Amino acid sequence: MDERVKIIDLTKIVKTLLSKKKVFIKTWIVTFILSCIWILPQPRFYTCEVKLAPEVSGEELGSGRLASIASSFGINLGSSSSQDAIYPELYPELFASPEFIVGLYGVQVTTKDKELTTDYFTYMKKHQKKNKLTWPFKWTLSKIRNLFETKDNIVQSNNTDKINPFIMNRKDYYLMQKISNNFLCLVDSRTSVITIKVTDQDPLVCATMADSVKRQLQNYIIRYRTSKASDDVIHYMQMCDSAEAEYDAALLAYNRFCDSHNHITKQSYLSERNKLESELSIKQNALSAMKIQLQSAKVRQQEKTPSFTTLKSTIVPVKPAGPKRMAFVICMLFLATIVISVKILLRENLLFIPLHGR
Repeated sequence: MDERVKIIDLTKIVKTLLSKKKVFIKTWIVTFILSCIWILPQPRFYTCEVKLAPEVSGEELGSGRLASIASSFGINLGSSSSQDAIYPELYPELFASPEFIVGLYGVQVTTKDKELTTDYFTYMKKHQKKNKLTWPFKWTLSKIRNLFETKDNIVQSNNTDKINPFIMNRKDYYLMQKISNNFLCLVDSRTSVITIKVTDQDPLVCATMADSVKRQLQNYIIRYRTSKASDDVIHYMQMCDSAEAEYDAALLAYNRFCDSHNHITKQSYLSERNKLESELSIKQNALSAMKIQLQSAKVRQQEKTPSFTTLKSTIVPVKPAGPKRMAFVICMLFLATIVISVKILLRENLLFIPLHGR
């Protein structure tokens, strides 16, 4: 009985490939030239990284350690021990929020060469470097996309103050998505360390926006953590002002009565004075109570305000993060070598040599 066995003769494959040196050299030269033409015009970009350690209470720290130990055994304890509805693990989702991104549009940025100073929205919209070789592809894609998209009746805004994150023009929405891709937030579930990465074509703008994103995230967390306490402070301030106005009115009425009825000993006047004095005492006690509540609310607000420790501060990047031009060219040469090798071997029928045996 005959069986068809397939084997690969490596020695013959190597000799065949070595005999095609001219083909490989020509392929490498063409690939190298085309790769350089494509990658060299690509604009450089820089990356800036900031690391923050938010304040963690003892209870949260203990529950976090317990959850970390439990997760190593595949057990999820949940987050019921914390009173926060927004946990550090949800901060990356905040970076996709239109309100968060639009809030960064007004940040003033300056390029490293000092030739441009404008807001971040205008910088991203009008002052981005582009590879001219990709323009025909982008133009074609935009035309194809316009065929399937309905007409946008919302006027595109050129003023950051008039951009409504609730309803935006299509171009403004695409720009917002592009800007959102420049920001990255990572949170270590065990240590709660927040890592913020910002990518941009200019190193100074990159560092400026990294610092701005850090401050905006801190402000958002502070506003969330202190929202109830801040409302209490405002409430007790209003109550305190009202109590003080009532006390001043009662004091004025008491003083006028005493001044106009001096040296009068009639019982009716004495009763009226005692009544005004009693009302004044009540208003004074109410004012004192409101002031105590106001001070307590301010203390609670301060206690709820989280602090942040900057583990890695903002630094203007010196070296670009990409594109990796040399790596791209080497990768293209490697792929070209693989493709041309397979093509030669298939043409010579050397990948599989059929033999017959019993």
